[in-house]
Amino acid sequence: MERIAFHLRIREGKREEYREKHETVPEALESAYLDSEAGLETYSVFEKDGHVFGYMEVEDPAVIEHVMANSEAQAEWAEVMAPILEDADDIWMDEVYRMI
Repeated sequence: MERIAFHLRIREGKREEYREKHETVPEALESAYLDSEAGLETYSVFEKDGHVFGYMEVEDPAVIEHVMANSEAQAEWAEVMAPILEDADDIWMDEVYRMI
């Protein structure tokens, strides 16, 4: 199982909108992830003071990256999030420590 983490920033004044959008994540987006061959085990998103931290465990990270880059549902979600999130070129985080 591989662990993937990312960090994003919410634009100033958009924090409540970000949280509201996540109350109704489109089923098509969830299906794109769950129905892929990535073996998605868990996917969580956390937010504090405009900082977003995402974490997932997958069997095949390349498949998830493919879904993120090529899924119509992901593209539609990215359009919804574009005015809410700051631009980020390199959002993926390196794992530097694992206890278990």
